[in-house]
Amino acid sequence: MIALKVARVDIENFRGIKAGTLLLPNHAVLIGDNNIGKTTVLEAIDLVLGPDRLNRRPPVDEHDFFQGSYRAPGAVPPDGTDTPAEGQAEETGESGGEAPRIEVEVCVVGLSDEQKARFGDYIEFWNSESDTFYDAPDPAGVDADHITEALRVTFLGRYDPEEDDFEGGTYFTRSLAESESPVGFSKKDKQICGYLYLRSLRTGSRALSLERGSLLDIILRLKEVRPQMWEDTITTLATYSVASHPKLGLSGILESINTALKKYVPKEWGIEPCLKVSNLTREHLRKVITAFIATGEGDHVAPFYRQGTGTINMLVLAMLSEIAEDKQNVIFAMEEPETAIPPYAQKRIVHEIRKLSSQTIFTSHSPYVLEEFNLEETVVLGRNADGDLAQRQIALPESVKPKRYRQEFRTRFCEGLLARRILIAEGATEAAAFPVVCRRLAELKPDTYSSLEALGICTIDAGGDTNIPDMARLYRELGKRTFSLCDKQAPENKALIEAQVELFLSHGEKGFEDLVLKNTAEHALKRFSKLIDWPPHLAAKYANPEDTASDALREYFAWTKANWGVADFLAQCSENEIPQWLRDACLSLIKACEPPSAEGETAIGNAAEATEVVEE
Repeated sequence: MIALKVARVDIENFRGIKAGTLLLPNHAVLIGDNNIGKTTVLEAIDLVLGPDRLNRRPPVDEHDFFQGSYRAPGAVPPDGTDTPAEGQAEETGESGGEAPRIEVEVCVVGLSDEQKARFGDYIEFWNSESDTFYDAPDPAGVDADHITEALRVTFLGRYDPEEDDFEGGTYFTRSLAESESPVGFSKKDKQICGYLYLRSLRTGSRALSLERGSLLDIILRLKEVRPQMWEDTITTLATYSVASHPKLGLSGILESINTALKKYVPKEWGIEPCLKVSNLTREHLRKVITAFIATGEGDHVAPFYRQGTGTINMLVLAMLSEIAEDKQNVIFAMEEPETAIPPYAQKRIVHEIRKLSSQTIFTSHSPYVLEEFNLEETVVLGRNADGDLAQRQIALPESVKPKRYRQEFRTRFCEGLLARRILIAEGATEAAAFPVVCRRLAELKPDTYSSLEALGICTIDAGGDTNIPDMARLYRELGKRTFSLCDKQAPENKALIEAQVELFLSHGEKGFEDLVLKNTAEHALKRFSKLIDWPPHLAAKYANPEDTASDALREYFAWTKANWGVADFLAQCSENEIPQWLRDACLSLIKACEPPSAEGETAIGNAAEATEVVEE
């Protein structure tokens, strides 16, 4: 039996996404570089299924439309000028076309009996094998195990030029095509669908308040608890006057104001000013009433939101568990559960929420969260310069077995999955030293050089030159821009690498240490030899290492191969002391990452065409 889940999401003209379709598994983690569209996907689903989103008026604004374009081509702004309004790009071609509108369609499958009964008139059927809707003319076909009931719901957002404002609504998708009057998908309908979207930076700040849409409010609504507390609370507060004791001095000032007031207006206009603790309305009380929690060993209590961030997040987890246990059929979407949470707690949050809900959709940058999801559950997002969103599933090459992937996930694979640009280095020495070189050059001449971090490049240790082609192909097929850094290669392996990367950097020496020792200044080697603490076996062999700096440091670099020896040397070099090849390689990467007219940034499925060889 298929559990309740969002099976497919179609998005058009929403924020940074011009168009995109995603198919989601039972549990998913959306990953990719910052500003790639992860949060936008969750916000789009919230537009359709979130019961509280449409309470905002207007539900969308200028910045929710792709590139801020919300008027029809050639439309005249309300001020009567011919200049497009701010945020509205001038368009060419014939005027009078349709205005852009936001359109998000969500397909929900695994419906409960209650949901089937409520939405019966709009039920369709979903083929879980082909991830398409079943529309064959054979009614008996819906009895197959892989065919299940489904519900399609659509949010439409648009700009109304007559009202000069934005409007939006959610509708049963079938009614949009089959009826002249689309049928709205109500707030109660959304509550029955059970989608809960938990924003990482906003959920904890009001979790234990009584504001509408807070976690505590959700729990009360799910349990159908309606606390009849407002009248008693307002009556009690109305009888309490703040600072009324004469010794405080405030009451005397208020009496003076009252005396002066009587000179100018009759008492019917208003007299007897006093101070109260609230506006004494339900809505204001919802905003100001919050839970207090005891801190430390004493009896002192403080507002829950003044606790540590980690404590607040664990409190949120406890409340999520309460919601899930009560509802039993819920879709959780959660941003970055790792915020201010130690690794063991991150894993616990993911594990508990997966156990308690029918579907979870996470976004994350934490390896501890990502490794809780298998390959089929990891959805890699990419978006090209035209705003087209696409997804990729991780397909491991034959040389990377699932066991190796799991064992080396944190150290070798995770960072690459989260980046847009990847430099695949031959070994640990290159992976450690080259980023240090670029950082050092950027410190010395920031107008000429740049660090790899500033270029958005992460460096991956391939663990050997023969592993570079498969590692590059893994990331290239996920829509990443791939570069390589290695020693001189045999023609066969060189061809394999070049086929998978857009920039091939090979220095022509047999080892990175040889490149450095042969192409740096002698005085730089001597200076460094005086700075380091020599290990006993080398100190015994080289009584005066400064006299034979090149030979001594060759052995020292070999001894510290896995301990940043070469990187430490390069980190204290001047620009002229850094080998020319390394400087040129840094400049080549800068050139490759500079945004030309159309960079094709992380364009999924587009193979890199340009290959540059930097070689002595």
